[in-house]
Amino acid sequence: MMPTTSSRRAAVASTPASAAPAAPPAKRDRTHYLYIAVIVAVALGIAVGFIAPDFAKELKPLGTGFVALIKMMISPIIFCTIVLGVGSVRKAAQVGKVGGLALGYFITMSFVALAIGLVVGNIIHPGSGMHLTEAVKGVGHDQAKAAAEGPVDFLLGIIPTTFVSSFTEGQVLQTLLIALLSGFALQAMGRTGEPVLRGVEYIQKLVFRILGMIMWAAPVGAFGAMAAVIGETGMDALKALGTIMLGFYVTCFLFIVVVLGTLTKLVAKVSLFQLLKYLGREFLLIVSTSSSESALPRLIAKMEHLGVSRPVVGITVPTGYSFNLDGTMIYLTMASLFIADAMDQPMNIGQQIGLLLFMMVASKGAAGVSGSGIAVLASGLQSHKPALVDGVGLIIGIDRFMSEARAVTNFAGNAVATLLIGTWTGEVDKERVDRVLAGELPFDEKTLLDEDGDDHLDGVPEQGGEKELAKA
Repeated sequence: MMPTTSSRRAAVASTPASAAPAAPPAKRDRTHYLYIAVIVAVALGIAVGFIAPDFAKELKPLGTGFVALIKMMISPIIFCTIVLGVGSVRKAAQVGKVGGLALGYFITMSFVALAIGLVVGNIIHPGSGMHLTEAVKGVGHDQAKAAAEGPVDFLLGIIPTTFVSSFTEGQVLQTLLIALLSGFALQAMGRTGEPVLRGVEYIQKLVFRILGMIMWAAPVGAFGAMAAVIGETGMDALKALGTIMLGFYVTCFLFIVVVLGTLTKLVAKVSLFQLLKYLGREFLLIVSTSSSESALPRLIAKMEHLGVSRPVVGITVPTGYSFNLDGTMIYLTMASLFIADAMDQPMNIGQQIGLLLFMMVASKGAAGVSGSGIAVLASGLQSHKPALVDGVGLIIGIDRFMSEARAVTNFAGNAVATLLIGTWTGEVDKERVDRVLAGELPFDEKTLLDEDGDDHLDGVPEQGGEKELAKA
């Protein structure tokens, strides 16, 4: 006679605890050792830069190579994220709503950052007392030639040469365009496109797994990047230009804490410091490489894990990396005023506003590349007040250190923007956000993706039935 289900349960219940099969041990997360190694590598890089500057300069390819490995993964990650997000939303109007709201927010925050930089720059007058040398004068003209030609060329540059060239050339906005077109096409295909979406989902898992492997090279890249910049710059430039550096760092800090912190608390009902703590490893990566682009793939994965829907993350993060450049706006403002004061050619308020409005347009697409801010600065001065271009060389020595603050501010601004836009569009699982920030749902550092796929989106409220995610 076969035992009944109830008798089997009773037998199991009566089994001594010592005889019960032991639960498999939880897998230890060893990735925290990686980031401890990054901190040690940065410290060693600084030491080598001071002790053996000539040798340290030769280590620059280590940092350049690591950032190149990360950038290699950005286009496929953006493509997969946007195609999966857009392709699974039933109504195209939902995607347009997210994109329009994001662009409006980005433009507004750019004006706020410009205004803050203007106020601080006109208060501290950081360039007073500086002196030009003949060697410095040629630097600015060289940088101006390297900058983008204008907004028309920027817009035309969004269109890739071929369907796949955006992947090979590493252009974020070109990848964004191709991904949006692909997502809308799959959306129109309905059930016919579901196998393609499932295939893209598997490719995304593969790409993030590769990214996780690349991250183990972070200590080497951080060591090379930091040693090279210390070896090239030393302390002379830091001492001579300490005023603008200190003013810029304080301004960026105040912008993040006061402006972004207030918006995060009022709109998303979330503590900014909890969000920054959640993204702590990404900030460490940015500081060590001086490029916010090195953390872009991880920001996409972490904001999805946080509870923001995939369409919002896929549209807001890549677009924000070209249009939401809060740190760059502050930098361009203060650097322009610094050069004008240093050359004893101060600008009136009208000249300052005209120059900076031009730079706000010219700077789009400058994020992620270390040193791109100096080229935008030079081109803006060349267009509006050519006499000031000679002074760009004054700031070139500390641009690398200011680039770190720019990148950190840009990254924080994009993280906050993603959470805010998700909140405004009702595309955030607020309960999950609280649990993730409280540490109850840790991020999977090994795969950079949730093993349960999109299950964390199930709690996101729908808006009039328009936001249904199709499960393949």
